[in-house]
Amino acid sequence: MEPLTRLITIDRSSPVPLYFQFAQQLQHLIESGTLVPGTRLENEISLADRFGLSRPTMRQAMRHLVDKGLLSRKRGVGTQVLTDRVRRQVELTSLYEDLQREDRRPRTEVLSMRTGPAEGPIASALRLAPGTETVVLRRLRYADDEPMALLENHLPAGLLDLTEEDLSAHGLYTLLRRAGIALRSAEQTIGARRATAAESRLLEEVRGGTLLTMERTVLGDGGRPVEFGSHLYRASRYSFEMTLTAS
Repeated sequence: MEPLTRLITIDRSSPVPLYFQFAQQLQHLIESGTLVPGTRLENEISLADRFGLSRPTMRQAMRHLVDKGLLSRKRGVGTQVLTDRVRRQVELTSLYEDLQREDRRPRTEVLSMRTGPAEGPIASALRLAPGTETVVLRRLRYADDEPMALLENHLPAGLLDLTEEDLSAHGLYTLLRRAGIALRSAEQTIGARRATAAESRLLEEVRGGTLLTMERTVLGDGGRPVEFGSHLYRASRYSFEMTLTAS
């Protein structure tokens, strides 16, 4: 196999974060079979030096792939490629845009819009110091007058001016783009859980019904996080569709 320095190219003029460039290309090498399961990689310090990246940047790239289940790190063994897994990706669109595209007449009820301190996972996702003020939005999204999703979004305070009228009439991504804020990439996790009593009432779902969960951090220019969303979808009414291609 050729050295990684011949297989991975870092473009420092690109708006895509350096760690994400490296992680994406290394992921492709793993999924394409160029790096077979069991392949051992150099340590992070050596890789960082070879690609002219900082050690924290390389550490973030490797952690990203460990979290995705593509790499494992063990003391005394180092970093190894894991067995093949199917990776599913969806488009960087909002639910509002998806519903518009399907002619499902989207409508939004703004439940609350407030400022509050970022803590824990939210502060980490937005790369903010704990306690930093954020704008917190809670909305109920309808399709053809039927409740479809419960949306909670966190944005850095001062990022853009929002009104309840704007949020009722437009999707959040549309408002961000209109304010000149680019949406370059996102990191997303999809799961499922049971609905609470309050969630069941809002979504007109049976108590304890299954909800799809999605957490997404959207990155703008320079890899700066611009939004963190935690969304709940009615599994009986909504599904995520993905196109998978053979290698």
